[in-house]
Amino acid sequence: MRALAVCLFACLLLHAFAADAAQQVRVGGYHFPPYLFKPEAPQPRGLVPELLQALNRLQDEYRFVLVPTSATRRYRDLENGRYDLILFESSQWGWQDTPHLGLPLDIEDAEVYVAAAAPGRGQEYFADFAGKRMALYSGYHYGFAGYNADQDYLGRTFKAVLTYSHDSNLRLLQRQRADVAVITRSYLQLYLERYPEAAAGLLVSERFDQVYRHQVLLRPDGPLTPQQMAQLLERLQADGELMRLLRRYHLTLGDKTAPD
Repeated sequence: MRALAVCLFACLLLHAFAADAAQQVRVGGYHFPPYLFKPEAPQPRGLVPELLQALNRLQDEYRFVLVPTSATRRYRDLENGRYDLILFESSQWGWQDTPHLGLPLDIEDAEVYVAAAAPGRGQEYFADFAGKRMALYSGYHYGFAGYNADQDYLGRTFKAVLTYSHDSNLRLLQRQRADVAVITRSYLQLYLERYPEAAAGLLVSERFDQVYRHQVLLRPDGPLTPQQMAQLLERLQADGELMRLLRRYHLTLGDKTAPD
């Protein structure tokens, strides 16, 4: 029995030494459903935390940890070295003045227009937004607005109401306090899984506001290069774990066409 206890203690020490030896990689994350829900919470939810857990199980050379940031602060935090990389980003989303390296992700998602269903209302409703009240997510960059996320501009030009959740924007439609919301497609599918009765009251556009060209954006002098990160993700894909996570969040693999 004593020998067993000694063996167990030695194993615990080895595990602790291995954890200490791993290179820490800080991953920035802001509230961006369904990719990340409330990063400051004790147990954040979403694709990003699950992906980081999978990467940590996959290998012991790096230890990925989540560092909360915000949609507006994320540029400054990467440049200042508060975190090393950020997942499911796009260099089109305001990163032009922030030094970074880009790794295209072979993962597809999009944003769709959503309105309240009404008699006689069809896809033509989304052809022109003049005079329509837009319900938007604060800090997001939208294709129809030329990726200009300035709140004053959105308010003046599109009568935009800006909130901090897709659920709030869908409620604005239901209460007739907004005419069109722009919702991440994967999130809308998860929402309708939770509230299937809501589908009959919503009209969803067949065209996209934008197709996400997801990337990993990395700090130029960070602990991982784009090539090293790509190798880790390829290993995760090879063992089937990446596809399992993507299916859970209604995401698919596509073409690596994202710009650096």
